[in-house]
Amino acid sequence: MRLLTKVSGLAALALAGLMNGTALAEGLEAIGRPVPDGMGLQPAATPVAEQIVSLDSMVLIIITVIVALVLALLLIVILRYNQRMNPKAAKFTHNTPLEIVWTLVPVLVLVFIGSFSLPALFNQIEMPATDMTIKVTGNQWYWTYEYPDEGISFDSNMIGNATTAEDGVTPFVLDDKMEAQLVRAGYTRDDFLLAVDNPLVVPVGKTVKVIITGSDVIHAWQVPSFGVMHSAVPGRLGELWFRVDKPGIYYGQCTTLCGQAHAYMPIEVKAVPEDVYARWLEQAKAGNVQLASN
Repeated sequence: MRLLTKVSGLAALALAGLMNGTALAEGLEAIGRPVPDGMGLQPAATPVAEQIVSLDSMVLIIITVIVALVLALLLIVILRYNQRMNPKAAKFTHNTPLEIVWTLVPVLVLVFIGSFSLPALFNQIEMPATDMTIKVTGNQWYWTYEYPDEGISFDSNMIGNATTAEDGVTPFVLDDKMEAQLVRAGYTRDDFLLAVDNPLVVPVGKTVKVIITGSDVIHAWQVPSFGVMHSAVPGRLGELWFRVDKPGIYYGQCTTLCGQAHAYMPIEVKAVPEDVYARWLEQAKAGNVQLASN
């Protein structure tokens, strides 16, 4: 089933103005687009992502120390115990205290890492009490978002794909005409391959439960700044949760190879203050929402 949202008259105009102008009207920061000299993970915007970033930083320090230690030991062996520096080799074969140390230390290191990684893992998979539910359906090659409690559903296509490219605009090609279409939608050329016509809208500070499935092949819904990724498998329902703490525009991608246009299946989530979300919700409800067969 393909769910379509039709919003008419003034409601459509108001909705388009709110959605396409949010980045300017609300001063939302775009997170996930390429930045000059960018390195590392995207900024964390949810408690789950903060745990992931913290764990990543901690493990990076640990493995750096381990690599430095092993490298130092190798250099000592190479320089101190080569044939020229040590012509008479020792005959011993075992050192019990040393063997105990190099067995226990790695075990203790793994236990230490596990004391942080397991709580982070459980925090991801254990569903807390949620404030709202959104259903996400992966299609070739767009997303369908449903708000079951509100009776709202709509498709989300990349701006500039074969479906959304305006007359005279070559789909999937970033040229002056494509840039002009992005600007008219409230974006810049830096948002090409990321911006969509109908972003997912969520309120800041609310715990959101996301139910995920697929309609044709396996997709995957991932937003790095949220620290979430889940496969969208036809015939099965998966779930994840997030709570965005900072208003902004967050980008993600389908991360499972799903066919010819897999690279053109972005995810855009606009996290807005509660009053902005309430206005958007009211305008969306005013539309003529129809459930149509695909």
